[in-house]
This record gives sequence, structure tokens and C-alpha cells, in this order.
Amino acid sequence: MSRGLERVYLSPPHLGEIEMAYVRDAFASNWIAPVGPHVETFEKEFAEAVDVPYAVALSSGTAAIHLAVRLLGVEPEDEVLCSTFTFSASANPIVYEGGHPFFIDADRSTWNMDPDLLWEELRNRAHTGKLPRAVIVVDLYGQSADYSRISEACREYDVPVIEDAAEALGATYKGQSVGRFGKLGVFSFNGNKIITTSGGGMLVSGDRALIERARFLATQARDEAPHYEHSTVGYNYRMSNVLAAIGRGQLGLLEDRVAARRNNFDRYRDGLGHLPGIEFMPEATYGRSTRWLTCLTIDPLRFGATREAVRKALLEENIEARPLWKPLHLQPVFSNCGRRGGTIAEDLFGRGLCLPSGSNLGDDERKRVIDIIRGQCRSA
Repeated sequence: MSRGLERVYLSPPHLGEIEMAYVRDAFASNWIAPVGPHVETFEKEFAEAVDVPYAVALSSGTAAIHLAVRLLGVEPEDEVLCSTFTFSASANPIVYEGGHPFFIDADRSTWNMDPDLLWEELRNRAHTGKLPRAVIVVDLYGQSADYSRISEACREYDVPVIEDAAEALGATYKGQSVGRFGKLGVFSFNGNKIITTSGGGMLVSGDRALIERARFLATQARDEAPHYEHSTVGYNYRMSNVLAAIGRGQLGLLEDRVAARRNNFDRYRDGLGHLPGIEFMPEATYGRSTRWLTCLTIDPLRFGATREAVRKALLEENIEARPLWKPLHLQPVFSNCGRRGGTIAEDLFGRGLCLPSGSNLGDDERKRVIDIIRGQCRSA
């Protein structure tokens, strides 16, 4: 690795004085532990931002998926259909409850769950009387899945949808915010996301009873009593007042953050889109992607170098880039799970790369990335 070059990170946090002011308020009021006025206000402001009636702030996006799985009644031996082209946190909570993931391949035109394959799987299962307990659909890399077709399929077979919008806050589908197309929607505020609370997540729904039950379970399932009384197993999943304070400041800057990431994509496309063998993640015609991460694929025969060669060349210059998600059906931990399709996700993983995409990425940093990738192109 080259010495003396400042590190360019893939997607670092982007914080400022607005967030600090809210944090100072949390400290001044001595509301530090979970719950508090900033938590309640963050939930309300977030629900308004994504146009859903109810929201509960949690310790992580994974916690939100876990509660969603639990709320929909997933039990041991139940199957849940899940996107395969995603991070493992989309499927791990299925296993927490003793269920089994079954993976659905991506669609080439959007990189999200293929609605046609979902239809096929649900139709076949209906014939055998073995419908899944739920479907977890991921809005990948800041882009919404095709919910008109996915929702139609799931309604026909009365299978509820969990929308994993962890990567896609700020994206839209047919003019509406992501996160509101399933029975439950999930968001993440991990340090690398569009907005961050350092760690944290949000579970949203149009069903008040589900969110109230999630809030109960997330607070150690403590029954109403002057002492500690528990009639069910709960979790320590609530967000702290300090992290919610950060989230409130970040939420007010959401559109600015989306605009900055989309600008990253535009500049990368301008600088690299003409190179042979380079293709960027397509934007679906039905909505706006946040371009959370700028993603591309490299055809080594046309470009003259592999994805890994490009990634290592960037690393040598202290620039963080990362392969696209390894499909879950290829992960050792899920090796015994079923799937429908898989070749598209495998191809994208084999050739795909995520470029530095932070909303605080500078012009000079972006130019470094572009110049190095151009230098790796050895095609005639």
C-alpha cells in the first residue's frame, strides 16, 4: 500500500454541528439511556419523513428485521423467501427464530428480487400446500424493488412482505418513499448508511398493534407492574436517547445526503462510463435510487483487467472499494438452504465493485478513484 496517501473510505459517516447540538441537549437533560424525548421525537419525525403512521427506534436494522420476523409468527421449520443478493443480516433473523431461508435470485435490470421467480416459487408452493411464512424483499444499494409486481404476487397467496429498506432511505417507488410497501418496513442507521446514528435502526408499519408489540418486545418485554414482571421473552433492542439525537440531526439533511451520493454516481459515470467493459448499476424507471453506493460491473475481456485487479489497485493507493454482496446461497452458513435461480446474483458478485460513495467525498478523492480505474483499462 502506498504510504502518505490519505485514506478514502467506502462510505464513512458524515456528521456536523446540527447533530452535535442535539447531542448536547441530550447530555444537558441527562437523558442518556434508552428511551427519552429524542427517541420519541425521532420516531415521529422519521414516520413523517417516510409517510408511515407508526415507527419504533431500535438498536440496529438487524434487530428490526428480527422483530419483524417474530411479529409475523415465524416458527421453527417455517420457510421464509428472501433476496439472495444482499447482506447476511437480511436472512440471519429467520434463523434466530428457527426458520429456514429460501433464496430468490436477482433481476438483471434492477439487481433486486426477480418478481417472475417469486411468482414461480409461490405458485409451485401453493400447489404443494407449503407456502412460506413471509417474504423478505431487499431494496438493494439504494434502489427500490418492484413492489407492484411483488405485492401482487404475495397478495394472491396471502403471504406477508417484510421490506428491508436498510440501504435505501430516501429512495422512492412510483413517487412514494421506500419502507411502506410491506406489512413491516426496516431501516438501518449503521455508520455507512445514508444517515447514521452510529448504530441503530427503525421498524415501521401501518399497523399500530404490530409496532406497539415491537416496542414491548424491544424493551425486554416488561409487563406493567411496579416490579420487574415478564410473561414472554424480550430483547434489549431500544435505541438510546443520544443516538436518537444524532438521528434527528441527520434526518433533516437527508435530501442533501441523497443529492451528494447521486452526484458521486454522475461524476463516476462521466469519468468511467465510456470505458469498454464498464457497466453501472441500472436505475429502475419506476423510482429514484439514492445511489447509496456507486456500483459497477467489469467485463475483464473487454476492460483488460478483472474486478479484483481493479480493487487491489485502488487498495494500493489507500482507497477502499468492495466487491458486491456475495449471494447468500453461496455463503457457507446457508449452504443447506434452497433457492430459485442464482446465476444473475453470482455473475454480479463475480464482476461487481462498489466505489467510494460517501456524501462527504471530495472532488480530488473522486478523481483519484477515476484515474486509477482508467489506468487499469488495458483494452485496445
